Amino acid sequence: MVEITDTLDCTGDVCPYPDVKSKRKVKKMNSGEVLEILVDYPLSAERIPETMESLGHKVLSADKTGTSSWKILIQIK
Repeated sequence: MVEITDTLDCTGDVCPYPDVKSKRKVKKMNSGEVLEILVDYPLSAERIPETMESLGHKVLSADKTGTSSWKILIQIK
């Protein structure tokens, strides 16, 4: 089981806010830490993992947790 270091709750936010918030958050985190990102906007569920990978971080999972909610786990590079 992965130990989550911090959670960023972006439920209720629409693009580009979840993407911007997640980029800011990972800059403040240390290598090896795990960020849990919660979103309920479908485009954010697609874009955030792509963005995090392009920044060199590892996407541990991107799971749909409800009708319109997702949990994304990112390991900081």
